[in-house]
Amino acid sequence: MDPIATLFGSAELPSATTAREPVAAVRGLHTHPSEAQWQQLMQHVDELLRQTGVHPSRAVVLVPYAQLIHQAQEAWKQHVRAAASGASFTPRFESTMNWATSLNAAHGGFVAGTDDLTLDAALDGLTAANLLVRAGLAAQQNALSGRLVEAAWSLSRHAAAQASTERLQWGAKLAADIGAGLDSPALALELAVARIALVWAAASAYPSDVLFNASAELLVVIDGFQAEPPFEVLKQQFGDRAHELHLPAPAALGEIGLHDAQDAEDEAHRAAACVLAHLAQGRKPVALIAQDRLLTRRVRAMLAERGVVLRDETGWKLSTTRAAATLMSLLRAVVWDVSTDAVLDFLKNAPSFDAQLVTQAEVALREGMQRARSLPSWLRDCRLALQFADHWDALVRDAAGTAVIAALRLHDGNELELPASRRMSPADFTHWANQTLETASFSPRHPADAQVVILPLSQLLGRPMQAVVMPGCDEVRLAVSPEPPGKWTAPKRELLGLASRAEITRAHRAAWQNALQCPHIDLLWRQSEGGEHLMPSGFVQALLLQGLPLPPDPRSQRELAAAPTLHPLPVGNDLPVDRLSASAYEDLRRCPYRFFALRQLRLQASEELESELGKRDFGNWLHKLLYTFHLELNKASAPDLRARVAMINIAAETATAELGLSDSEFLPFAAIWPRVREGYLTWLAGHEAGGAAFEDGEVAKTMPLGDLTLIGKIDRIDTFAGGARMVLDYKTEGRSVTVERLRDAQEDTQLAFYAALLDDDTLQAAYVNVGEKEATRTYPQPDIVDLRDGLIQSILSDLSRISAGAPMPALGEGKACDYCAARGLCSKDFWTL
Repeated sequence: MDPIATLFGSAELPSATTAREPVAAVRGLHTHPSEAQWQQLMQHVDELLRQTGVHPSRAVVLVPYAQLIHQAQEAWKQHVRAAASGASFTPRFESTMNWATSLNAAHGGFVAGTDDLTLDAALDGLTAANLLVRAGLAAQQNALSGRLVEAAWSLSRHAAAQASTERLQWGAKLAADIGAGLDSPALALELAVARIALVWAAASAYPSDVLFNASAELLVVIDGFQAEPPFEVLKQQFGDRAHELHLPAPAALGEIGLHDAQDAEDEAHRAAACVLAHLAQGRKPVALIAQDRLLTRRVRAMLAERGVVLRDETGWKLSTTRAAATLMSLLRAVVWDVSTDAVLDFLKNAPSFDAQLVTQAEVALREGMQRARSLPSWLRDCRLALQFADHWDALVRDAAGTAVIAALRLHDGNELELPASRRMSPADFTHWANQTLETASFSPRHPADAQVVILPLSQLLGRPMQAVVMPGCDEVRLAVSPEPPGKWTAPKRELLGLASRAEITRAHRAAWQNALQCPHIDLLWRQSEGGEHLMPSGFVQALLLQGLPLPPDPRSQRELAAAPTLHPLPVGNDLPVDRLSASAYEDLRRCPYRFFALRQLRLQASEELESELGKRDFGNWLHKLLYTFHLELNKASAPDLRARVAMINIAAETATAELGLSDSEFLPFAAIWPRVREGYLTWLAGHEAGGAAFEDGEVAKTMPLGDLTLIGKIDRIDTFAGGARMVLDYKTEGRSVTVERLRDAQEDTQLAFYAALLDDDTLQAAYVNVGEKEATRTYPQPDIVDLRDGLIQSILSDLSRISAGAPMPALGEGKACDYCAARGLCSKDFWTL
């Protein structure tokens, strides 16, 4: 329906008696929609003109929505040709919005006041924030402005239906009545929003106000499914010159196909197949009902891939377009505490930036858009930033980009349409831009001759669609009794004169019945969603109870040649290995293909640059502080426990500073640090009592092994009184993981590899599990020298086989594959077993 209410709705006018008898006859037609429907209606309009003696050029016929204007005009031309009357004049077919627009243009145009409700997301968002500030709700303006705009928009039709001289009184009375009995502090904000919305809607002038002074010798109103607010003033003005008609509703059902899909993706595929099947049979245009917008967009994309010409009359939120994402990525990238990913998201998608200029550009952009400024200044600077990043020209060439620019007034000079009195912070401007894009809709350009028309269910009325495909016919998306729109409660809706649930339900059922009477209609629903069973709509269940059969799957079957994905078996003899670390050899043991891809081909995944810290960061921090602590401890002379606590705390602060952690980033570590510290110092005292002393830490070692060099960094080396040494490796993992490492000593690579870096046949080795929840504990690896020697033999054997051209299959299983960076290369998920 129009944004402004259809002026007469279905209310009976004093002169409607003569109109009702022909309408009854019109309703008896069988086909729908068809030329005969409109011809019957045009015949009745012609009869009204003859009965009243009004010339067609001085009559106005109002249709329920603008898309029917052309349909009505063509129907009148056909009626004139069929009647062979020779008349060449056409009544004025209008929707209320079109009529008001043309009348305003004839009188110099409509100019909204400073605080008027405009139904323009950009302007109304600013006005809403201003009204909230004036009402003493400045602190809540960002949280409440969107709700206020939504509430005011829902009242706009009813406010516009009041005579301009009586509108303020209407709003004041309702504002007083709406708060009756609602004195609870918990409802204070809700009540404030409702009252401000009423005052705003009532104090506004509307483009449709010009209709109160409109003149016509005959006014014919063609009703839609739902009655609109009656305009008492206009009824009195037109008197017996006003008549109401209904488009005829066929009595017979069309050919109905019922399709139960497994899930949303299956439903989208079946819907697209239904559309293509109708087109293949020459049925054009096909209506695709936008009952489920997300699924409809999926179907739209599939049809576009097949070259189907579509006209989308519903559109989608402007905020979901690529153009809006480009703009919002800029605004997210310039916030002072922005994450690195947000900055890179903008810079990497900006054509003007290369790798060498990214750092310089980041500083320039972020520093240039931090201060508060007026909205016009924000828009000018935003436009310059987009031009600097080479995004502007792409936005201008894109239909959605043009809509974004228009919605936000980003064209040079258009920013002057918006008020400059209020200074906005970066957060305020970002909130306003995001709210504007969320509220505004984008509809792509309409092709001249569309094969498929995407439209809402209610706008099937009077449309000559040869077939209808309606996905989303489940109990959630097609409720028999839908929830009324907006946040108004039932008592408030009644008080405000908004359509009740019962009225909405009647209109909904009428639209459903109208759809069923189209010549061919396919109804689709999914059986499950999110793992939960989903029932078909009550409307569909009624059809199923009538015994309508489910047709076969509309998709055609294709036989594809088998193309199995086999296990990869590369060879790495042309990629010699001259340096080997413990982690690299661990990769070879777990999965030869992983070693081939990540170590020999040196294919590495890019590291994520995030400010949030995790388990790995805690381990790095702990390693650094323990190394610093033990260096200082070796310099001290027998410090007691209190001194050790002070020293390890200083080491923690030093590690935090060296890693560049802020207080907020360190907070997760600080919460567990006292427990970790106490557990570690207790363990250290027992460890030292056994004769061990810290020798060195974070030790980088190499060991030649023929043509190969073993490399690694040892966390810690301790010595005993007799000169024996122990290799220690810190772990911050769960105890069960550490125990599992030692369960099969032959499979544990790390300690044996570190032992191979030291030329020592009396060596000992152990893991030190520095627990976050439990006490620190030592897990020794017995017979480390034998394990080391065995590991060296394994390394020499494995690398010899690789050099000889042995295949390197993908053998990983379980956890080895869960987080493997080479999983996409080996295509494990697609192997044909």
